Amino acid sequence: MVQTLKDSYGRPVTNLRISLTSRCNLSCIYCHAEGEKDPDAEMSTEEIIEIMNVAAKFGIRSIKFTGGEPLIRPDILAILRAVPPGIESSVTTNGILLAGMADNLKKAGLRRVNVSLDSLNPDTYKRITGCDCLGDVLAGIDAALKAGLTPVKLNMVVLAGINDNEIDDFLTYVRGNRQLVLQLIELMHFKDCDYHGDLRGVEAMLASRSNQILTRRMHHRKKYCLDGAEVEVVRPLHNTEFCTYCNRLRVTSDGKLKPCLLRTDNHLSIRGKKGTELEALFRQAVEQREPFFK
Repeated sequence: MVQTLKDSYGRPVTNLRISLTSRCNLSCIYCHAEGEKDPDAEMSTEEIIEIMNVAAKFGIRSIKFTGGEPLIRPDILAILRAVPPGIESSVTTNGILLAGMADNLKKAGLRRVNVSLDSLNPDTYKRITGCDCLGDVLAGIDAALKAGLTPVKLNMVVLAGINDNEIDDFLTYVRGNRQLVLQLIELMHFKDCDYHGDLRGVEAMLASRSNQILTRRMHHRKKYCLDGAEVEVVRPLHNTEFCTYCNRLRVTSDGKLKPCLLRTDNHLSIRGKKGTELEALFRQAVEQREPFFK
């Protein structure tokens, strides 16, 4: 019988985020690298598959592969093919390599993608990412839509004084396409990036223009439906329910269970662990989960 793990706060763990690599082909000014600091060598294909199989025993319903940039791993298709039955897989990618891989990712079993896209202006995009490759990302989004890796969620980190004037442009971009969802993300305090934008005013604007407002179970974040556009707002720093409804457990690229994105003092190494020993470490990690914002 499948056993769903719950922490001491009664929060079930049903979602696993696996960082496949700390390497990336961009240098975004705000990158938090999934909370990793000086990671060791990344996990092997076999280690990742073992982790997924144990996760399935604990009723994990979805696995999101992150990075760095997960699509730069040469074994990404093999990893996707090994996702246990009944678990939905998704990838968060910067989209640069997506156009040439979308069809094969879909055939390998990938359900959908999140694409990091912080600007629709080539100069601003280059300023944020250090790369003049906006066209590649837009082509990747088109390819993902055609391949059926939907809904495609666009992750826009709102940066004060840099891209916060582009929200209406993004609304226009997703408007009329039900397979595109815009996610406006509040900047978290990593890497001494001083461009935090307060999204309260943005949420008030969205609320005033929406014909429907929904609340997702994930972090109790709001979803705004307006003029044929669907927008979610992710505010970890100012959402008192962000931690209350967290259902995630993370795995770092070098093989550590990470109970909370914002903490680095409670990791558990699972490098090379298998079977019952790995299961015990999963239980221990969940027992160590506690809300960062209490």
